[in-house]
Amino acid sequence: MPRRTAREIDAEAAGWAACFDRGPLSPQQDQAFQAWVAGDVRCLGAYGRMRALALSTERAKALGPDFKPGDFAPARSRRTVLWAGGAVAATLLVGAVGGWRFWRAGSHFQTGKGETKVVALKDGSVVTLNTASEIVVNYSDALRSVELLRGEALFDVAKNHARPFVVAAGDTSVRVVGTSFTVSHFEAAPIQVLVREGIVDVFKPDARDAAPLRIFANTMAVAPPDKAAIAARPIPAAQLRRAMAWQEGQIAFEGETLAQAAQEFSRYSDTRIVIDDPALARQEIAGLFKATDPVGFAHTIAISLDAHVRIGEGEVRLTR
Repeated sequence: MPRRTAREIDAEAAGWAACFDRGPLSPQQDQAFQAWVAGDVRCLGAYGRMRALALSTERAKALGPDFKPGDFAPARSRRTVLWAGGAVAATLLVGAVGGWRFWRAGSHFQTGKGETKVVALKDGSVVTLNTASEIVVNYSDALRSVELLRGEALFDVAKNHARPFVVAAGDTSVRVVGTSFTVSHFEAAPIQVLVREGIVDVFKPDARDAAPLRIFANTMAVAPPDKAAIAARPIPAAQLRRAMAWQEGQIAFEGETLAQAAQEFSRYSDTRIVIDDPALARQEIAGLFKATDPVGFAHTIAISLDAHVRIGEGEVRLTR
């Protein structure tokens, strides 16, 4: 049998990506898909690239017609998107050792400080983990379940009305059919759910008397601990873009204090930002910064706030 060309494999991968988008695979389709992947080492990478291209298009549409990519993210060429697809494929290959255990029940994924990771799931859903985050995936015939143990994750969920997708974080759960949203779960902080596209229900399973709170695109839900009520509020498009800047390895600020910015940088780097002057710590800042570069951030802020930078072991200190 003649060896297939890369173009032919890409065309087959595009067909499989479209098949996943239409809904869950039948047992026969699933068997055929696994046989296709096993038939050539290039297939898995090609499928990852096709999924990345599809998700890139869907995410751009989700931001609305007024979205301007230049505001908070560098323009992406086709080569850049294909590189992202390669990253997805690499993630898949790492987990594919020993067959398809990467996608089976009980799969566990995590990121270190300053690291992000894209995880493609068997149903066509994709999870993007932010820095220092951890999830456990458990799929059954009736339910697609993910537990966010810590950190923050973006969920791009493939539609499947027969199998709801549920994310559990602490005492709060989020139930969807197919949509795009983030969930954050940090120690000593309320659970936050930010919906970029579609509709989600946010609820606390132990609060049986409370109905789920339904929220829509461009809305944030905040779930305090214990039995406190879940609250929701609309999010302007610009704020939504800033909240998603971490996918590009960046942190966006708009009116946060310098002290709050230092705390945010501590999520991404072990190099601490120390502010000696309380008045300086209360200064409000704005801008887009590389998440893993607290030293560069400190130098930039020092210029705008007329401050001084001193770099020591494991820290960068801002003074006046």
